[in-house]
This record gives sequence, structure tokens and C-alpha cells, in this order.
Amino acid sequence: MEAAVLDFKSQNDKEREYFKQDFTEVGKLLAVIRKSLATGEPVSLKGLELSNFIKYNPSETLTYITLFQSGRKFIRYGSRRNNFLVTLNRDIEMLRKHKRFSEFDVADENKCRIMLEYMTDRRRVEFKNLNQFFFNDDRFEIGINGLEIMKDGKSYYYMPTDAVTLSHMGLPQVLQTLAKRSPIGKMTDKISERLRILEQDKDFEYYLFKSRAFVSYKDKCIPLYRGNVLYDEFDIDTLFNQMKTSVDWLIKNMYDDGRFLYYYDCCDDTRKDHEHPNRSEDNLYYNDLRHCGGIISLIRLYQLTSDEKYITAAKKALDWSVSITREHETRWGKGYFAFCNEKAKLGGTGVLLVAMMQYRITTCDASYDEYIKGYARHLLSRICPSGEFLGYYIHPGYHNGEPLIEMSEEERKATFSFYYPGEALLGLALFANNFPDEELVSEVKKMSEKALDWIIDERPKIYADLFTKLPSDAWLMQAIEEWAKNEKFQKENYLAFVFNDAMTMIQKTYKRDDSPYIDYEGGYYYDWGDHFYPDGARSEGLVASYYLAKYLGWKELAEKLLQACKLTAKCQFLLYNNEINSYSHKNPEKSVGGIRFKATRQWVRVDSVQHVSCFFARLYAALK
Repeated sequence: MEAAVLDFKSQNDKEREYFKQDFTEVGKLLAVIRKSLATGEPVSLKGLELSNFIKYNPSETLTYITLFQSGRKFIRYGSRRNNFLVTLNRDIEMLRKHKRFSEFDVADENKCRIMLEYMTDRRRVEFKNLNQFFFNDDRFEIGINGLEIMKDGKSYYYMPTDAVTLSHMGLPQVLQTLAKRSPIGKMTDKISERLRILEQDKDFEYYLFKSRAFVSYKDKCIPLYRGNVLYDEFDIDTLFNQMKTSVDWLIKNMYDDGRFLYYYDCCDDTRKDHEHPNRSEDNLYYNDLRHCGGIISLIRLYQLTSDEKYITAAKKALDWSVSITREHETRWGKGYFAFCNEKAKLGGTGVLLVAMMQYRITTCDASYDEYIKGYARHLLSRICPSGEFLGYYIHPGYHNGEPLIEMSEEERKATFSFYYPGEALLGLALFANNFPDEELVSEVKKMSEKALDWIIDERPKIYADLFTKLPSDAWLMQAIEEWAKNEKFQKENYLAFVFNDAMTMIQKTYKRDDSPYIDYEGGYYYDWGDHFYPDGARSEGLVASYYLAKYLGWKELAEKLLQACKLTAKCQFLLYNNEINSYSHKNPEKSVGGIRFKATRQWVRVDSVQHVSCFFARLYAALK
């Protein structure tokens, strides 16, 4: 690995130098292309100095021009001629002949955006060796590499920026796209059959390549990296702006009943959830846990800004959660639980208690107190004598949808959730530390200690298969941070869980000197070489570990954790939809402000916004 790391460092240093250039000359080229598209006059490159940006090779440099405009499906054309000038004029000629060209206001730089992309570093590969996992000459890196397939002298291309414009994440989708673009696409509609034909047809040749791409933004030229804008340094103003405007996006897309826009596909301008594709438009899937995460985001922003719109929206969203609340009797009195999608999940009530307690702590509004006590009682009722939390109170797959009171060991294990206990314990910790009910608080502390002992000491033995190389229980890290405000809960094994997981996260974070690609820096991985994870959910646990170290007075550790938070925050900047990188979105006016799942995926979900914005909010509060 060491030699590879050295090569990546040198390669990335060169890339960084490339992006530090002044791209004014390319901007002038885009303006020339725009004028030619509008008037039909041939392009002239006279007076333009492009040698630092365009390395043209007649045998290799396929060049595409793509037009984007809100409400339109993009159009593009690519060619390769004897020189760059002839190539550009050919692309423009063919775009002007496109049947939908008239839909684009090419003369208006504020409406129509132009992308120029040209191929570099083309080399032949064998199909059997193509992979997305190993760093060798046959690796396909989504958004960085393109792929060409050729048969009988005819080529079909997947450009690196296709990953963004088509919202793709891996090599299988690339091969599916190429098979569809080739004559195979007319042979069958079945994806599996297309791929089988592609794999078995030995007459196809395969070429990996990279590209340079630039997109217009008003009168500017933006160089693209992995089809996105490049963030190479941490910046606190960027942190604040993305945090605030992403939560504004939640409010902007909030429904009258207090729910949030659960899911948005920026490419297609649709609300259809990829995990529930068969739900009708009038019955789209919604998730009560992620809803409560949205509430927490609103409260975090109110805490930082004192802007009433955030707390008003939070209360509206809390009222929706109250509307799905049911009750039952517990040995501590009336219990309340969240019931959604025919399920009562431990985490559903746990995160709801977190949201309500954050609201109460922030506003001193006691109007939800009966619900808060009821949620706390319900969570206590789901703790087994051993200390294990039961994952569900109601599940349609068990006991005919009736409450799960007596469960077999097999049923208990089948319905166990890795994350729900941490969510419940965070809600109970906030309750114990802040709610004025001495008797119930005393019971919460006693039962929660038993649950914490079990989850720290016994869960790794009983559910060892649920643990991964990259720690993922950020909710439990946050819960222990909150519980540690009570000296009795500053147990060595509790603290060790938080800091061991945090140090493993830091270890499994790409650093500047070992990142295979520039934008990997600050991203997490399971094994070095994995496609990077810009992960706000895990980072909430990382920033909780910082606050815990600071509270304990462990200054050196706290500073190390804070720097790690800044590094991973910088990586997550690239998930944010701004006016510049939303060029391929069908409705940029709606997508701007959202935070996506992944670097090239164009999907936004309420929790992809929530986790990143909450992490950013806590980090910003630590830095300001």
C-alpha cells in the first residue's frame, strides 16, 4: 500500500495545482461556444490561450458539449475530428440540428448552462478484469473514469460526468447504460439479458478513460471534479451556509400537516423513493424516525440563530408525531408510543422523545409533558430483565400485529435493531437530565443503567455479526455523551465505547497523504480502497465524542477529535446542492439546498439532510 499511497499523493498534488489555475480562458471558450450555438456562426479560437487546459489528441480526444436548462432533459453531442476547432464546430452543428434544440435558450447564460467535456488517458482493458474495488490498472472509479465499448469500429461511451447526470453509483449501472446504448439495447428489454450478451460477446473491446469537464455558471466557468465543484479546504462560512440553507430546504418543502418532503430525486424531479418504487403518488412511503430527525435539525438551527421560523416549524412537526401516538398501560403508568406503517419501533418512540426533550429544553414549553412522560414509560417497558431493549412493540409480521409482550428468543433476535437502543437511551438521558419528575427520573436512571450495561458488555457477544469494521452506532455515542453529565454514568467501559469508536473512525478516514482521489479526503472507509463514505450519521457520533472529551476536561483528545470533525465535514460539503453543481437537475429551483446521499447519487432524503445538518450545527457551535 505504501508505494500506492506515494503515487496517489503525487497525483493528487498535481490535480490540486491544476484546479488552482485561473479558468478565465475556458470561460471565454464557453462564451464563444454559446455565441456559435445561438447564431450558427463557426467557432473561432483566435486570441484564446487554452494550452494549459485542452490537450488535444486527434486519435483520443473525444469532446462532448452538453446543454442543460431547468425543466428540460439535457441534450448533448460528442465527436472527435482532426483538431479541436473542427471538433467543436461539429458538435455545435449537430446540437443545432437536434429536434429539441429550440427548447434551450442558448443565448441566455442565466437559463441555459453549457458543459464541455473531453476525454483523456484512454487505455484498453479486458472486460473480465474491470472492477470497482481494487487499485490497479483495471479499476473503474465512478465519476472519475469513463468507459468506452467498441465493436465493428463503432464506439459507445459512458462519460465520467454521466455518473452525476444519470445519478449512478457503480460499475453495474455503467455497464447497463452502455448495453442499452449499444445495439444490444434493441435485442431485449431485460437488463440481466443485456448484461449477459455484453459479457459473452467477445467482439467488444473495452477502454477506460478520464476526462476534463467545465460547466458554465452565469458568466463564469466552473471546472468540475467527479462532476462536482471541488472543496479542498475546510471553511466555517461554508459550514454555516450549508447547515442553514439545508434546514431552510426542509421548511420550504414541509407539508401542511407537519410532515417533511421525505424523498426527492433531483434528476427526475420526483418524490418516488427508490426503496419503495411501487408506492402510488398519493400513498408515498414516510418514516416517523426520519421525521423526528428533521425536527431535531430545526431545533439545532433555532439554538444557533434564535430565528422563530425554526421552532415554529419544529412544533408543527411535533404535532404530526403526536397525531400518530398511541397509548397503553405500563407498570409506571400510561405509556405512549409512535405508531407508523403498522409498526411501533423502539427507535420511533426513542427519537421522538429526543426531539420532544430538545424542544422542551430549548423553549421551556411544557405543553408536551404528558406525552414526554408517556414516551419515557413506554421505553422503560421495553427493557428486558437482562437489560436488552426489545426492538418492536408492534410488528405486522409477528403475533398478528398485536403487542409483542411474550416473545421467543428467536423472535427477539429477529426483531432486534442495532440502532434503536441508542436512540432510546439518548431520549431517556435527556429526560433524566432535564425533566422535573423526580420519581420517574429515578426509575429512568436505574433502568437505563441496566440497559447501558447490557448494550456495552453483552451486545458484542450476542449480536457480534451486526458490528462492522467502521463503527456505526452514533446514537449510542450521543447517548453516552448525555448520560456522562451524571457522574454515576461516567463508567470506564461506557467512555471507552465512545472513544474507541471515535478513534477507529479517525483511523478509517482518508487523509490527505493516502487519499486515492482528492475528494476522498475526510471520507470514511471499511477497508482502505473502498469508495469513500461522506457520512453525516457517523459524524454525529464523532462530534459527540469531542463534546464528551471536552466535558471531561481531556483537552488533547478533544482537540484531536475536533480536527477530525473538520476533516470529515469538508468531505461532506460536496453532498450539498448549490446553484453551481445543480446544473443537471431537472428542477434546480427545488433541489438547491438539499443534501444528497452520495457523491454522485442525486437522491435527497430527510435524513440525508438531517444527519449532515445536525453534525454541522454541533461542529459550528464548537468552533464559533
